[in-house]
Amino acid sequence: MFTPQGPTLRELAVQAFSSTMRGYDLLAPKFDLTPYRTPDRILEAVADEVRPLGPFGRGLDVCCGTGAGVGVLRGLCRERVTGVDFSAGMLGVARAAHAGNAGGPVVDWVRADAMALPFAGAFDLALSFGAFGHFLPEERPGLFDQVYAALRPGGLFVFPVGAPPAVGSRAYWSLLGFDLAMRARNALWRPPFVMYYRTFPLAGVVDDLVRTGFTVRLLPLEEFGRRPDGSPRVRLVVAARG
Repeated sequence: MFTPQGPTLRELAVQAFSSTMRGYDLLAPKFDLTPYRTPDRILEAVADEVRPLGPFGRGLDVCCGTGAGVGVLRGLCRERVTGVDFSAGMLGVARAAHAGNAGGPVVDWVRADAMALPFAGAFDLALSFGAFGHFLPEERPGLFDQVYAALRPGGLFVFPVGAPPAVGSRAYWSLLGFDLAMRARNALWRPPFVMYYRTFPLAGVVDDLVRTGFTVRLLPLEEFGRRPDGSPRVRLVVAARG
């Protein structure tokens, strides 16, 4: 799973027994060498699907990490792109990664909690990749409220959601085992490290978005294929602020 240049088992263990913020500060220098970084294939598929929905002036990458989503927004937005994250370590890596990119929109980096975004009606487009496992189900409405407030009327909040693995498959047991281990860790150790893979079901997410005030469309990302029942393996959630 990990390259020789990636984090060692000891480094991962120290991260896992830190707080969520401290853990990502520690992991930041090697994060892009782990499987946790969103694959370029997904980034490119989302960009291709979102581009016809524009034009966009200003874009926000929610929980930007090392800035993969900012790279997508740079190709979609004309004026300004902002990456926001609560980890200073991740923001530092993101800032360095994008420092040499000349041209395109202005890029800003903001350290802030996604549950208290310091923006109001500022963006035409908000994206997020791979971050929702850090929010418990009861926190989702508050998160969506924050993104809604950060968007201009008509602005879009867009993110991919993969279909759950088939019950009994290797992926199913792997994700279940990870979440059970994380729950046990958080029951026995403080501070908590919040990261779960099975707490973001599409139906519940759509319901929360609608209750927030978004109008929601689901677009299949066809390049990832379909499941045996014909449903897409990956969907793009496109939530428009009213």
